[in-house]
Amino acid sequence: MSARLTIVVGVTGGIAAYKAVGVIRALVLDGHSVHVVATEAALRFVGRPTLEAISRNPVATDLYEGVAEVRHVALGQSADLIVIAPATANTIAKLAAGIADDLLGNTVLASTAPLVIAPAMHTEMWRNAATVANIATLRGRGVHIVGPASGQLTGADSGPGRMEEPEVIARAALRAAGVSPRPAATPAPEPVADVVVLSERRRANEAARLPRGGVDLAGRRVVISAGGTREPLDPVRFLGNRSSGRQGVALASAALARGAEVVLVAAHLEVDPPEGVELVEVQTALELQSAVAEAARSADIVVMTAAVADYRPAETRDAKIKKSEAGETLTLELVANPDILAGLAHDKRDGQVLVGFAAETEPDPSALIELGRGKLAAKGCDFLVLNQVGWTQGFATESNEVVVLRKGGDIVMEASGTKLSVADRILDVIA
Repeated sequence: MSARLTIVVGVTGGIAAYKAVGVIRALVLDGHSVHVVATEAALRFVGRPTLEAISRNPVATDLYEGVAEVRHVALGQSADLIVIAPATANTIAKLAAGIADDLLGNTVLASTAPLVIAPAMHTEMWRNAATVANIATLRGRGVHIVGPASGQLTGADSGPGRMEEPEVIARAALRAAGVSPRPAATPAPEPVADVVVLSERRRANEAARLPRGGVDLAGRRVVISAGGTREPLDPVRFLGNRSSGRQGVALASAALARGAEVVLVAAHLEVDPPEGVELVEVQTALELQSAVAEAARSADIVVMTAAVADYRPAETRDAKIKKSEAGETLTLELVANPDILAGLAHDKRDGQVLVGFAAETEPDPSALIELGRGKLAAKGCDFLVLNQVGWTQGFATESNEVVVLRKGGDIVMEASGTKLSVADRILDVIA
């Protein structure tokens, strides 16, 4: 069970304020004590009674209420976690500058708790140089940024700036506080698996129709590997991994949306590839190596998201291995597969951008970054996208949380949210 936290949820004045109700509800249902601090502008979008009913606590708004108990300081001092959702461009600017002209600003400055913000604004505002600088400032101070996602905005336009979904924000916030969300009380019914696949497919196809983002990839050839390789033991069994290919498919969709010519080298995808890609299907690591090497010769950008087996059986049996013949124990001899990413780096053309992915189970964030830096140096790629995986994290999920390192080891971007929104953020960096 997760620890019970005292959580302050700041709600600011954007149309996405209605989604804050879902964030509050998710945290309350997870067993935490949630206190809402709403700006005056936020209450123009969602009513105080709604926020109080969902949080089960009075809503605080006025800097000059509760002066006797020094509420403007006490809220921040008592918080184990502060979440601001939505975080408007104005709020982000004030946080970066340390402005405390309302109760929420005072609460943040008076707290040493982890701060998580979920930006929400139009694409042009998100990509404005001022907002980009403010986000970089906050990241440098250790603030956790969740999203934004790409999708339909308030008007007819689409693009990055949509507030992440409440469940994604709540999970990311609890992870920032070092707490794991409680598992659902009952497992989801079997048909939900089909719904997830259809939902992912719908998002991928929608992304392919979105207007191009801030970096135009028209005329660029992008090669992306996705999925997980399988190394056969016999006609029945194989050594494999849990990669679904969702992140690679999301990157392919986002690159198509920016006008790129996309080659998708796919190993056992669990989701449909977007329409418009050149699809090359492979099975094993050696097949993937051959296909990617061929496609990379004419590529401007190569992104290796596929989970590739480090080893393969020294011998593949022509007939099923029988338990009656092997006995109670079975010893397998494995041989190393080639390092595909390092090989691509060795053969890389001038001007070509090579991006690797590294999935690690290291729980400590600092140690995880050091692992990534070591791998980046060893592989020789231009960027390394580092993400933590586990039994319920990273693989076969609809969301992801990544850190992007560039050659030399500097952190250039952190992102969390749906795999489609993460893909868009990755392309902003590498393109």
